[in-house]
Order: sequence, then C-alpha cells, then structure tokens
Amino acid sequence: DGIRDRSPSRGLGDVYKRQQLEGSKAFMKNLCKKNNIPTANFGVFDNFDDASSFIKKNKTPIVVKADGLAAGKGVSVCLSPEEALKNTKDILEGKFKSSHKVVLEEFLEGEELSYFAVVDENSYLFFGSAQDHKRVNEGDTGPNTGGMGAVSPVNFADKEFMQKVEDKVIKRTVEGIKKENLDFKGFIFAGLMNIEGEPYVIEYNVRMGDPETQVVIPRIKNDLVDVFVKCLDNRLEEIQIDTYDGFATTVILASNGYPNKYSKGDKILSLEEIEDTKIFHAGTKAENGNILSNGGRVFACTGFGMNLDSALKNSYKIANSIEWKNKYFRKDIGKDLK
Repeated sequence: DGIRDRSPSRGLGDVYKRQQLEGSKAFMKNLCKKNNIPTANFGVFDNFDDASSFIKKNKTPIVVKADGLAAGKGVSVCLSPEEALKNTKDILEGKFKSSHKVVLEEFLEGEELSYFAVVDENSYLFFGSAQDHKRVNEGDTGPNTGGMGAVSPVNFADKEFMQKVEDKVIKRTVEGIKKENLDFKGFIFAGLMNIEGEPYVIEYNVRMGDPETQVVIPRIKNDLVDVFVKCLDNRLEEIQIDTYDGFATTVILASNGYPNKYSKGDKILSLEEIEDTKIFHAGTKAENGNILSNGGRVFACTGFGMNLDSALKNSYKIANSIEWKNKYFRKDIGKDLK
C-alpha cells in the first residue's frame, strides 16, 4: 500500500492519514487545491441540500464520486441533474459503507493516461506510463471494470507533455505529501487526463494498477528488489529507471458476463506462451491436473513489439490461442492510439 513506518512514535492515525491519498477522494482533491495541482473543479459534501445546490448550479455531465473506496463502483458520470441527485442521495444514505461524503466534480473530456512514480523521502523516479481501457465493451461502452487491456508507453504523451506532468503534478504532489507530514514511501500512480496538452489529475493510487502493471513492469530493466530496497532506505537518487525500447500491450481475457454475473469452473486449454508474449494468471485455479476459470478477469495476455501494431498483434495472437467455453475479450485495445 505504499506505506512503511519505521517510527514507533507514529500511531494508527498517521497511517490512516497516509492511506487517504487513495482512500479518500475528498482528501485527494483538497491536496490538489492546496498545492496548485491541476484538477477538475469540485465540491465535497456531507449533506444532500448543499450537494443538491451544487448540482443545480453546474452543467452536466457531472461526476459523482463516493469519497471512500467502493470496489470500482463508486464513480458515475451523470448525464442529467436527476441522475446526479439520485446517485448523490444513494451515497449519502450509505450505499457504500466506506463513504459518508460525496465528491462532485466537473466532467473532463480528453485522453486518459496513468503516470507511475516511486517515491522516497528525498526524491522520486518515473516508473512508466500506460493507458487502461476500463469499459467492458468495444468502443469504450458498457459498465466500468477493473480494466480490459492496457498499452505502454502512451504515444501521445510526448516529452513536452511529460515534462508538464512532472512539473505541475508530480513535484507538487511530492511537496504536498511532505507538507502533510505523510512520511510516505512507495508508488504514486496518478490517473491523468490530457486536455489540449495540459495534464489534469483525476485520482491518485498508492500502488501499481491492474492491468497497467502487466505492461509497465515488463518494460523495466532494473532489478525491482534493488529499486524497492533503495526506496525504503531513501536512496532512490542513486539509481535511474532503464526501460526496454518498444511497446508492451495486454488484452484481458474475461469470463463472459463480467463484470456482472459470470460462470466459474470452465476448463482452460492451450496455455503455452509464444515468442514475445507473457501470460499472467488472474482468476484461475488448479484442480485435478486442470486449469479452471475462477474469476471475472481470468488472464492478461501481454505482447511485446518495437511498435504498437506488433505488440498488439502478439497480444491478440496469444489471446486467441487460449481456449475455454465462456471466454470474452475486447478486440479494440489500443485502437485509438494508432
């Protein structure tokens, strides 16, 4: 969770405060506001009347977020005031046990990407960029999921844009963490929106993401244990992250029906990796010498190539070769990035 506390004088309250960078959207938005980190205009509310007034004064679409973690189900983009009011009321009435507040914010439209850094008390290192595909269906339609595929690096994130991310987001985030006395070491995963060449923060996580991890980590040449040890010892400034040239892409194989009702226990065949691919198990189990499906998202099929097309070709080659009765996957991962 990005936390290691060596000081016996720090209590559970300190640990809780550090977790809020990901665990509370209100904490995250206020951190951005206090440190001039670009993000969508927002309001935080604990009563329906004030939230209702905010909704009626702002245009739609409007984004309604449960303050706390909600298993990926606490965020909705509402197309009408009525929809926003209903979702806000549900959150404030306890739909999600983790949330007693609602965050309302303007809808930002642009290209999404994820920026990963590893941070110690003195410095930080860029770990990689990726773009996730959240919606279950092609064309980015249907309900949100844990992620149906990812691409790294993100080709529209050029040198100039990434410098803006570092200057306007990452440096200010690290300084904000210090001001809050969070005593933080570990991953900072900034979910960003690229709007006409300017970065805006959508969210923070204090971990690597899934399925971004399956495309970011394989591109790194460094010994990860060495990186983590130096992070814990505040020695990140001694190293630099080296990455392989080219692209990594991953296609998620899911059980048909995910993220709603889906079957388990299907026998899976043809799990042999081919050149320039890697299969990551997610929702599987071994039983009587067989591999069976045991979750919504079952495999991540990662492919490598010197260009995006070749990496995607390898991902889809391995995705098509794996067989089971209720296999489902999107066939348009990375299409918008070509």
